Amino acid sequence: MTERETGEVFRLAYPPGVTPAKWVNIWTERMPGVPITLVTVPAAEVVELLRNGGADAGFARLPFDRDGLSVIPLYVENTVVVVPKDHAVTAADEVTIADLADQELLHPLDDTLEWTARPGLPAFTRPATTAEAIELVAAGTGLLLVPQSLARLHHRRDLTYRPVPDAPQSQVTLTWPTDATTDLVEDFIGIVRGRTANSSRGRAPAPSPKKQTQRQTTKPPQGSSRRPVPANRKRKGNRPR
Repeated sequence: MTERETGEVFRLAYPPGVTPAKWVNIWTERMPGVPITLVTVPAAEVVELLRNGGADAGFARLPFDRDGLSVIPLYVENTVVVVPKDHAVTAADEVTIADLADQELLHPLDDTLEWTARPGLPAFTRPATTAEAIELVAAGTGLLLVPQSLARLHHRRDLTYRPVPDAPQSQVTLTWPTDATTDLVEDFIGIVRGRTANSSRGRAPAPSPKKQTQRQTTKPPQGSSRRPVPANRKRKGNRPR
């Protein structure tokens, strides 16, 4: 029997740029008997990992094929352009797609943005990863459009970024296989949605037995007219010396 079947561990996948720490901390406090395992995976591979049973749930970036998956949209990220610090773009607080029309823009293979038409001029190469594209920006061979969290993740002292309000944005979701909605998945959904530990939608710990408030009494002998004496009350007289 696997760990997934026994429920002994909860496996959470997430791509670069997504920070699950706040939810993981709540899980650790609320579910001390169930360890959580974090699985870092490229954004384009999160859904495949979930379909193959490599994780119980994961944070994924739209768009992706939702067939067989349950999806809870969480937040939308601003898109920024990463540039060298001395680039002319840095003269403005924000730029538009039109402002980048004459710029060479890198398009890494792991791009997380959905484009109907690529802006700017195509760069001389398509790097495999965003990390490699950042290196090329630092070398002065092009600019890069990415979600702001990835610009922060790959921060360098010689680079900066500016918001691009009219660019496509990346939406982050909580995703899991619908036919594998286990109790542990429900627990994590509750945490992400901000439910308390005692929420009716979540699995709350079993309540402790109520303390007995009524005092027990001793039953008088049959036919006796004496009132029952509480069991916890001492009788007067005949006290041991």
